[in-house]
Amino acid sequence: MESRGMMKTRSGVVINDKIDKSIVVRIERTTKHAKYKRVVRRTSKLMAHDKDNQAKLGDKVRVKETRPMSGQKRWRLLEILK
Repeated sequence: MESRGMMKTRSGVVINDKIDKSIVVRIERTTKHAKYKRVVRRTSKLMAHDKDNQAKLGDKVRVKETRPMSGQKRWRLLEILK
């Protein structure tokens, strides 16, 4: 799978682990506001594939971009950080 080019990796916190073999991860990033020049915190949610159901609610995880696995899943779990 590594030969498909540069795939994105993100780290975030698991906010939902109720779906079988899937987790929902909250990704937090900071950007500068265009007009007011203040640092603003933005969040996004993404669904990731967790084949062994090992990530639990509140875990900090790293996910990697992959081929579409379902209607919403385009990421897979790489590792559990904490």
